[in-house]
Amino acid sequence: MTSLNKPNPFHAGERAAQARAGVGDVARWAGGFIRDALPEQHRAFHTALPFLVLSGADAQGQVWTTLVEGDDGFITSPDPTHLVLDTAISKQDPLADRFTEGGDIGGLGIELATRRRNRFSAEIQPGGSAVALRMRQTFGNCPQYIHPRGLQRVAPAKEVTAQRTSELTEDQITLIKGADTLFIGSGHQGAAGARSNGYDASHRGGAPGFAHVASPRRLLIPDYAGNNFFNTIGNLMTDPRIGLLLVDFASGRLLHLSGRAKIDWSPEGAHDPDAWRMIEVEIDAVIDRQAALRLRWQRLDDRARKLRLVERVKEAEQISSFYFTPVDGQPLDPARPGQHLPIAVQIPGQGGPTKRSYSLSGRAMDRSQYRLSIKREEQGLMSRFLHDTLRPGDVIEAMPPEGSFGIPKGTGPVILISAGVGLTPMLPILHALAGKERRACSLHAARNGRESALASEVNALVAQHANVSKCLFFSRPAPGDQRGIDFDRAGHITAAEVIAAAEGLGRLSEAQFLMCGPRPFLSDIKAGLEAQGVPSDHIHFETFGPSAQGAKKAE
Repeated sequence: MTSLNKPNPFHAGERAAQARAGVGDVARWAGGFIRDALPEQHRAFHTALPFLVLSGADAQGQVWTTLVEGDDGFITSPDPTHLVLDTAISKQDPLADRFTEGGDIGGLGIELATRRRNRFSAEIQPGGSAVALRMRQTFGNCPQYIHPRGLQRVAPAKEVTAQRTSELTEDQITLIKGADTLFIGSGHQGAAGARSNGYDASHRGGAPGFAHVASPRRLLIPDYAGNNFFNTIGNLMTDPRIGLLLVDFASGRLLHLSGRAKIDWSPEGAHDPDAWRMIEVEIDAVIDRQAALRLRWQRLDDRARKLRLVERVKEAEQISSFYFTPVDGQPLDPARPGQHLPIAVQIPGQGGPTKRSYSLSGRAMDRSQYRLSIKREEQGLMSRFLHDTLRPGDVIEAMPPEGSFGIPKGTGPVILISAGVGLTPMLPILHALAGKERRACSLHAARNGRESALASEVNALVAQHANVSKCLFFSRPAPGDQRGIDFDRAGHITAAEVIAAAEGLGRLSEAQFLMCGPRPFLSDIKAGLEAQGVPSDHIHFETFGPSAQGAKKAE
């Protein structure tokens, strides 16, 4: 049972993968993020998409992954448990029969321009002219490894060909070697009625050629640090059938691969040193559909700006702030409070630029510089490089700020709840609210004074503006930490403390709660708030933190 008193949402294979990776009891904190229906945010997200990525099995039991597109508004959600796709499914689609006959399906909604994505497992309900999907599990995903792209529609091709082979051709190998994105389908069937039954569609991304073609019938796909759910890896540990999809974004070509996979947990000497694990795929069947889509995508790399590091400031034991200004001297792209900045750095020994996103911690209205306050993680490739190597004068690349986390609409109080470096997106929000009519309170947790960053900036905002307040918690105060000076309360932030802070601002029913921190912390607070009757659409969160820490070293 999870901490939410619900059945464990993970099946035996997922739990075995989590244990093998050494990530602890994921179900304890993840249960609150895995639902049996679509929250309103996900319904609005999916129904605005021009396509969905779906995975399942055909009549012969082979697993395939496909992409289904339609006109604007072709996806609707009549209620929180359903999505309906009103579009024609090509007979050449490897899952065409599944859509008409019904059965399990996995889905991924992904918006490449903004790098947002949400996943679900569902059941196809046959009948009618549209495809109805009844939700079984739904959850969100982080934007890591997604390459931003804009899209447009073109006229449908007069003739769409489908080539079927049992191994890759030279042309298909060339496509894979240049690909920076692929989609994976996998599945699991356990006890009847289990929430974890069904299929999963997931995204993988990396530098072009990150998926290595070992032979015309064998692929090696690196598995990077992720959300620690291990849905794909866990499925493959119990059922090796796998379906892969590669999209030629410029031509609308779809390359479907079906086969069997195994996991290499110690890929020493692998082609990708950043891989924690390697998915080894033996290909059984290939379907190549030229010009299958009306959609076309373009990389948005032309939006990248060169930024120069002008100052570094140590904020805490392992946290430093990095101040960047534009090399071209022009105003920076505007940012909304709470957004993050995608950056790219060429790290020696890496095949291509390493890309990560970090929350902007400076005032959002300042277009002369960006501030990133970053914690050095021992297993974090990018954070180690930034802390250990990057010096004033060095240049990096950055895309425009992005992300939907930020100040909710309304006039009710805003409660900011953070832990550790999770304070970073809260600071721009606090700056934006300070001096306004809307009231705000910052509840932040750190271990002690050595690990507490940017507290003086919060204190200054509270001292200068009557509408903002704060409470700083130290879970393990150091001998020199003074209560009332260095911190306000000893111990951990609890849901009861959060409720009390909201009630202190006068309008609990109208309060909006913004959270950022490690997933277990967020899960506990979220569960406690919901248990006290706080509506789920009043709770907004941003996660952070390295995944699978130490898993590679433990092998």
